[in-house]
Amino acid sequence: MQLGGTAEHLPMSMRKFVLAGMVMATSLFGASNALDFTLNAIDGQPAPLAFYKGKVILMVNVASNCGFTPQYEGLEALYRKYKNRGLVILGFPANNFGGQEPGTNEEIKTFCTRKYSVTFPMYGKISVKGADKAPLYQYLTDKQANPATGGEIQWNFTKFLVGRDGKVITRFESAIEPGSAEVTSAIEKALK
Repeated sequence: MQLGGTAEHLPMSMRKFVLAGMVMATSLFGASNALDFTLNAIDGQPAPLAFYKGKVILMVNVASNCGFTPQYEGLEALYRKYKNRGLVILGFPANNFGGQEPGTNEEIKTFCTRKYSVTFPMYGKISVKGADKAPLYQYLTDKQANPATGGEIQWNFTKFLVGRDGKVITRFESAIEPGSAEVTSAIEKALK
């Protein structure tokens, strides 16, 4: 296997290490859309986003102890209203802002189910900002991959609307309510 001119002088064990790094980088930066990622569902099982190909997706970084936490109600209402037309809401718990998602995945799942009757898919807790940012959120916030919607996540409940093809359509910041005319009109347009 040819690794390129600069790696040929390295011992085989080092070449394998370099190759593994290249594969990992390719898998992250080679992503052509948001469906190219696999994360763990809240129950710990791998849940590829490719499962949602053909659906319109609203991806949201969520937290249980945030001033925006009541948006779970609006997110669930959107899901129930549009799921039969092809919308799926995906919740990604994150503890990046003010320690507002300190619980375990099981605690988060119980909270969402009991307090807000959440039925939309929830993923395991991830990081959406910083050095440990999940690859999906590296892609979503990458200004080269998504010039119109890229940029760091500022707070919990930032929403990314993703089209049936996995391409990011638009982004809604935390203060924009799930049931707002801005969000619902973008969803309706994407569902056509």
